[in-house]
Amino acid sequence: MKAVVLEKPCRADELVVQEVQIPKVKPGWVLVKIKAFGINRSEIFTRQGDSPSVKLPRIIGIECVGEIEDPSDSSFQKGQRVVSLMGGLGREFDGSYAEYALIPSSQVYPVNNDMDWVELAAIPEMYYTAYASIFDTLRLTKGEPLLIRGGTSSVGLAALQLAKSVGATVISTTRNTNKLELLKQYGADFVLLDDASLSEQLFSFFPKGVHKVLELVGTVTLKNSLKLLSEHGILCMTGILGGEWVLDNFEPMMDIPSGAYFTQFDSGENFKEKLLAKLFNHIEQHKIKVPIAQVFSLDEIHKAHLLMESNVANGKIVVVNSL
Repeated sequence: MKAVVLEKPCRADELVVQEVQIPKVKPGWVLVKIKAFGINRSEIFTRQGDSPSVKLPRIIGIECVGEIEDPSDSSFQKGQRVVSLMGGLGREFDGSYAEYALIPSSQVYPVNNDMDWVELAAIPEMYYTAYASIFDTLRLTKGEPLLIRGGTSSVGLAALQLAKSVGATVISTTRNTNKLELLKQYGADFVLLDDASLSEQLFSFFPKGVHKVLELVGTVTLKNSLKLLSEHGILCMTGILGGEWVLDNFEPMMDIPSGAYFTQFDSGENFKEKLLAKLFNHIEQHKIKVPIAQVFSLDEIHKAHLLMESNVANGKIVVVNSL
């Protein structure tokens, strides 16, 4: 089968497709014929050598959609449509940048809809992260103001759509003046330029701050985002678009406002299958159109990574297999 095996940290243009053996099925695992998968920023970090827990060589890729090729000893049927994400996929064991993947049966989930493979592949990690962050962690409700810091990221756009679908008031930020209109097109109630005047801009509309903040930029903007919370407000840190994992000079007693709450969401540690089912139902019920930036073939994996690194995608980047 074709696969992208990461032998060592490399540049995007050094990613190559090679022929490897199709994995052999074993008890407790199923063989999935991968139809498509989405590109994630964590895979960029892994490719660059910034994921120390990932032992190389490794076929990376933390999510996929496809069909059961060999159900092994599971209750799945050959040809059944499934998705898989996180839980060690592409990190502890070989992942989705391939034509087939051997995945623990407990980490493969049935799909009961007729979406095409490209649209389906754009949903799992991106929308699950957004859905769980705003509804399960932040507990967002109708009419509440939600600030999305890093609004034009794929998760930021998904969170915007999901929040608007339940009637929340959404304030989205971007550091790029060329993307202000994009956020308006996606339905943001307030679009703010993420520069030194962000606090002033936000407080002009919400003098007491906002009750819910989804922090996708990460440690770079975290301390400032905490200051934008209203009394008893909650900030959920979900992303690290800023690229810095560790925050220096962070003093909880000083940097977390009194009466405010700071939490985080990690889809790898907090995955809930019931939430995934609710997510698919929510997307169908509210007729949410999934934003897809561009579609590549597996042989064009380097182009997909280059587009992700450029930060101009404005949606999910999807790779398809021509099986």
